[in-house]
Amino acid sequence: MRTSKAVLIAASLMGMLGAAAPTPSSPDLTPRLPLPFDGHLSVLTYNIHGLPWPVARGRTQAFAQIVQHLRTMREDGTQPHIIVLQEAFTTDARAIGRAAGYRYVVEGPGAQMPGQGNLPSGSHALTDAAAWYHGETLGKYVGSGLQILSDYPIAGVRKMAFPAFACAGFDCLANKGALLVSVALPGQWDRVDIVTTHLNSRRASRVQDDRSLAAYRLQVDYLTNFITSAHDPSRPLIVAGDFNVGSVPARKQMLLSRAQSRWCQDGDIDDAYGEAARRGIALSADARFSRKRARDWQFFTPGRRTDLELSSIDVPFGHEPDGTMLSDHVGYSATYQLRNRQPLTRIAPGRV
Repeated sequence: MRTSKAVLIAASLMGMLGAAAPTPSSPDLTPRLPLPFDGHLSVLTYNIHGLPWPVARGRTQAFAQIVQHLRTMREDGTQPHIIVLQEAFTTDARAIGRAAGYRYVVEGPGAQMPGQGNLPSGSHALTDAAAWYHGETLGKYVGSGLQILSDYPIAGVRKMAFPAFACAGFDCLANKGALLVSVALPGQWDRVDIVTTHLNSRRASRVQDDRSLAAYRLQVDYLTNFITSAHDPSRPLIVAGDFNVGSVPARKQMLLSRAQSRWCQDGDIDDAYGEAARRGIALSADARFSRKRARDWQFFTPGRRTDLELSSIDVPFGHEPDGTMLSDHVGYSATYQLRNRQPLTRIAPGRV
């Protein structure tokens, strides 16, 4: 990319993202009568391409269609119980959950949330070569773009922003990080911890691959530290989002090695697409397309008291008959069956 073109893109993004950033809202933790729960929990992960115009065009209409589809699913009783969204940057994007009838909507880190963490030795190339015309020294103009929507009460919320230096290219304009909610299911069920994140892109960041890979490595490490500190291992865990692995073996190796060694107990963690393939669960054409792209993942691991087993994978948001999509990502839902291993003990008040 020519420098002049990069400067224009950075300048336009500054103006547009800054103007589009909505005021952060507080999580709705108001107790309400929960919906019935039969032991099956469905989780949809969806990058909704919620960038402002003109970086992304026609999004208001697309969001309205997403809402309408979710409303129709709710009328049929087939709506996902939990939705994790990425790139919900604009006001219209962030309104999807409420408009679709979700009782609980929790925001990820906002633009002003400080990142925490020291620069590891050997990572100074990220800061030394940071370029303003790639958006790396201009500050955070939007938040993380993360949201979690739930039909069931949210009993606890934890969130974190990656350190300001742990990014590369235009991804640095967003305050990326992670969001964890603890979902309280009705009946004699343990809480389930749900995490979502959106890791540094490769080509879309508009920097060299080695630079975006260095940022990716740092983000995976900070995400891992967040999960190990915020997640209660006695509970089941589902980590879903846009991991931007793609066709890069180094990214996949980084992600899977951390997940298998530190996100779970004794390496007992699976990804939904991989588990479906191992168990012979049929995948639609859109699901196979999504799996091949390797951006959107769902990892799941049981708790000490509760087993978690994949039941099915569905694609509410894929290709339309004319080949178009409502986003540049497939939105797929994994349904998990929960089984209690032993009677639950009372949870101490205030435990997140």
